[in-house]
Amino acid sequence: MWNDSRQLNLLANALYSLLALALLAVAGYWLVQQPKFTLRVIKISGEMEHINMPTVRAALMGQVRGNFFTVDLETVRTAIESMPWVRQASVQRVWPNQLAITLQEYKAVGLWGSDQLVSEEGELFTANQAEADDGLPLLNGPVGSEKKVVDRYRDFKRWLAPLGSAPQVVTLSTRYAWRVELANGMRLDLGRERERDTLEVRCQRLVAAWPEVTKQWGRDIEYVDLRYPNGFAIHTAGMSFVEEINNTKGQNQAVGNTAGVAAMRATPAIP
Repeated sequence: MWNDSRQLNLLANALYSLLALALLAVAGYWLVQQPKFTLRVIKISGEMEHINMPTVRAALMGQVRGNFFTVDLETVRTAIESMPWVRQASVQRVWPNQLAITLQEYKAVGLWGSDQLVSEEGELFTANQAEADDGLPLLNGPVGSEKKVVDRYRDFKRWLAPLGSAPQVVTLSTRYAWRVELANGMRLDLGRERERDTLEVRCQRLVAAWPEVTKQWGRDIEYVDLRYPNGFAIHTAGMSFVEEINNTKGQNQAVGNTAGVAAMRATPAIP
């Protein structure tokens, strides 16, 4: 080998390469340890309606280690996203000694159960419910139904708007039957969503009859059972009656009570 000039040249080149790599490594280590790359500024931006800076500082305490080159961005992002109200966070390096953190908050659309909130996207999250906006409705449903309940809450709010009272409680039971309680205390049982338009048709039936109902019975109505294919049952503080839309004659028929505007239902309720 020592007499082979070709092999000696190859060995020398390899040693030179290793030496160059070692020098580069030392130089790189020296460079990244320079004080100018020590993280000095953390900029926070984005949505911060329910998030304050002391809370952010507490979350980051002990999580920001290293300098501009060595800080673990994933660790910082995870620490931020563990905070209440934070839906998403992005973390970026800003040359030469800064971090930029952008926050996105959950937008609470309602309370969920006893200790959680649900977002506009149908995502459950845990935060102090006292920090949420006043007047949020209470939404409930089986595990995994959060988005469906949020979507239906919006629908009920739109469909029932002519009644003059917004949904305050929307519940999807374990049997997948719907119940709505309005801000005025009236409760509506809508049953199961058997067809795509089942719930909308039942709400529209009540809205269409509402002027005549309130004309005869006032607005002190406690409960409405909408689980009938062509009518609904009403319970007031002092009495109850049943109403059915007469599709063949195009009018209601009064029965049972001389003061009523009700018609006897022909078919049983559908749960």
